[in-house]
Amino acid sequence: MRSLICSICVMLLFVSNMIAQNSPDCRSAIPVCADAPIMGTADGGGIDDFDPDTVRQTGCLEKGSNISANIENNTSWYVFRAGTDGQVGFDIEALPVSGSTITAEWDFAVYGPDVDCLGIGTGSIEPIRCNYETNNTRFTGIGINPENGDVGAPFLKQSQNTYDEWLDVREGEIYYILINNWNTNFDDEAESFVLTFTGRSVDADQDNALDCTLRDEFLGLDIIACEGDPDITLSAFNSPVGPDIASVEWTVDYEDDGVIDATLPGSGPSNAELVVSSPNSGRYFVLITNSFGQEVRDDILITYFGTPVLQEVIVRDDISDNNIVEIVVANPDGNYEYAINGGQFQDDPVFNNVPPGVNTVIINDKNGCGTTEPIEFLVVGYPKFFTPNADGIHDRWNVYGISTLIDPVVFIFDRYGKLLKQIDETTIGWDGTFNGRPMPSSDYWFRMDYSRDENGIIVARSVRTHFTLKR
Repeated sequence: MRSLICSICVMLLFVSNMIAQNSPDCRSAIPVCADAPIMGTADGGGIDDFDPDTVRQTGCLEKGSNISANIENNTSWYVFRAGTDGQVGFDIEALPVSGSTITAEWDFAVYGPDVDCLGIGTGSIEPIRCNYETNNTRFTGIGINPENGDVGAPFLKQSQNTYDEWLDVREGEIYYILINNWNTNFDDEAESFVLTFTGRSVDADQDNALDCTLRDEFLGLDIIACEGDPDITLSAFNSPVGPDIASVEWTVDYEDDGVIDATLPGSGPSNAELVVSSPNSGRYFVLITNSFGQEVRDDILITYFGTPVLQEVIVRDDISDNNIVEIVVANPDGNYEYAINGGQFQDDPVFNNVPPGVNTVIINDKNGCGTTEPIEFLVVGYPKFFTPNADGIHDRWNVYGISTLIDPVVFIFDRYGKLLKQIDETTIGWDGTFNGRPMPSSDYWFRMDYSRDENGIIVARSVRTHFTLKR
């Protein structure tokens, strides 16, 4: 267990180099590692990363009864990458506002490994560690409380234990930490905390237990966002030079093709912040120079996705036993899944054995950026059987979608090759009779001659196969 006096000394040394700013949400979480404690604050402004009208609970964090007490308010987001396999925890220590008075009520949630920030924001991804127990100690976190020796355990309301269980991590895994100050939901007073990483991995190798090179990606990890999302603020304050910023230059490569398209104005002191609005996808670069002339650089790819748009349904093989179709989306760079006729979603846009006639397709963006309404498409084909028993169901046999073909003619034969019926696009179909007499249950053959327009060329075709009459 670390000495409290020692940890505070180290913290004061580290704070002189860097003070972490509040991060708008998980997508621009502040990269951190375990080589020194991190100073953070909650300013009482509130951010609402979780939609307070739809997400009422995530893990142990609940929307409060007070109208302003959303799940997430006045928070900071941090991200770390495990540098080694092993055990990791952390302490969140409340600092006094003035003198020795501590009023903060720090809560936290941890998400991972390697999860999607959009899923966190919608509440579809639950935290793996969580605690919002009322504090009677100035410490909360994962592992062992250094103040009273409480051992971390799964959250239990009114247990008075503010610690959750250790994290067992694997090298390269990425985790997000949400730190929330419940108290400033009500008093709007900025309060501070110290985040210190702990655990066997940190004790064994404080500099490498967490991957400190992640801090070089101080703009954050690449972001996937939805069109219409709130603005994303990129901050130069989180760079290794800290607040010592003499100048900042922002540039962007909109196509992410290696060609810089524009130099952008920043906002805030010394252009230290850049606001990116939907739908401006691109790779954003920053060049920071400090007062000693030292330069640091970073870049981040921001990609916006919207609700999927169907471009076309390609019928690869219709009027056959397979009826293969392919769903083509107008914005193909998304991450989509597809369902036809109310069935299960699949990642593959190609469907086999699609029934003839009018079908529907739904396209869902797996990033959470929208789902289409059911969209109708037609597959030209024929039923494998029909039952002309006057019950109003399958009483006539015809080729579905025949009206979309050019000059179609269908000839129906019995098993001996005798012509029984000729139909075209104006005919309502065959009722299973010949010269007014019902034909027996059996297989019947048909030949369809037709033409299609293929890229401006009219191509003649012919299909010959069979179907079944059932009585």
